[in-house]
Amino acid sequence: MNCKTYDVVIIGGGIMGSATAYYLMRTAPGLRAAVIEMDPSYSRSSTTLSMANARIQFSFRSNVQISQYAFEVLENFEQEMEIDGNRPSIAYRREGNLFMVNEDGRMSSENSMKMQQDMGCDVEWWTPERIRERFPLYNPEGYVGATFGPKDGHFDAYGVLMGYRAKAISMGAEFVHAEVSEITKTGKRITGVRLKTGESISAGSVVNCAGAWCSGIARTAGVNLPVQPVKRQIFALDTKVKPDGPLPLTYLPSGLYFRTETGGLILLGKSLPEDPVGISFSWEDKRFYELLWPELAEFVPEFESLKLVRGWAGLYAMNTLDENAILGEWPELEGLFLANGFSGHGLQQAPAVGRYIAELITKQAHAMDLSIFGPERILENRPLNENGIY
Repeated sequence: MNCKTYDVVIIGGGIMGSATAYYLMRTAPGLRAAVIEMDPSYSRSSTTLSMANARIQFSFRSNVQISQYAFEVLENFEQEMEIDGNRPSIAYRREGNLFMVNEDGRMSSENSMKMQQDMGCDVEWWTPERIRERFPLYNPEGYVGATFGPKDGHFDAYGVLMGYRAKAISMGAEFVHAEVSEITKTGKRITGVRLKTGESISAGSVVNCAGAWCSGIARTAGVNLPVQPVKRQIFALDTKVKPDGPLPLTYLPSGLYFRTETGGLILLGKSLPEDPVGISFSWEDKRFYELLWPELAEFVPEFESLKLVRGWAGLYAMNTLDENAILGEWPELEGLFLANGFSGHGLQQAPAVGRYIAELITKQAHAMDLSIFGPERILENRPLNENGIY
């Protein structure tokens, strides 16, 4: 069996792998790059199962910078990804993110907001009175206020994914429908990958963009990542009382979050400590009826009357060390690059991360230094220190 040879093999063709492929081809035209994706329908991809949010409101400076670049990219995405006069449509809606703040979280939220504002971000402090005035359905009793990012918003995740994928292909990247069974190496040097079919692919660099599957793939090369797949569930609701206009993605300190969706629906989710670990895409209405609906109705009393239309489950690639990305070349294995552990933020971080990984591989100067997320901290058991909202 002939062994195909590439300069770079990317494992995983979701948003992270497709963005990395695009930036590689833009950075080094003529590079031989292959993206190996086991599910070209993307029916189980975390990209397409997410609520597709982009926000500036992080308490870690580097994450804010990553989002600033994401905003820039999304604003110009349809034009940048045009191919032969055809532009993707990503339905980018900047309807805001509203973080409700209680007394316990006030200091950290105010500190984060000041940092964001010092960086030039558009973030505002809203009093309970202003919240009631802007969103009269909300009951802010018990909250001291909220931080509001008017330029935060949501978009069509599938549209962005397909935009990056199609553009990368038009520039010479090859997408391969296959499943990687092993990352191959000789000594401390990566040599490529082996597929489930038994076929070997040779490459000088391999990028792990396997999302929730990244740890299993990494272990085949002897690399242990503190990343595990955690199931997250989303529920689509048809409320009897409709908001007068779009509701921002609204976060409560408990972890409950919701926003309006096209068609007059409300999308709702909440991360819970008991969320199951493992590859599973089942969802249960019991979770909504028993846990989430009562909390939603307390904050939005008019949503006491509603109908659960549907639900779905996707996977977070949770970095159990510090819930931040793991980016860069693995120190103990030359040629193995990681873009893993985004803990629910990967979709909005893909533009900056894809560009950064491409710069690392091609040894270009960095437009944005993301070395703080380097994998050395995994070996040293040194979590990034981040306080406040995440």
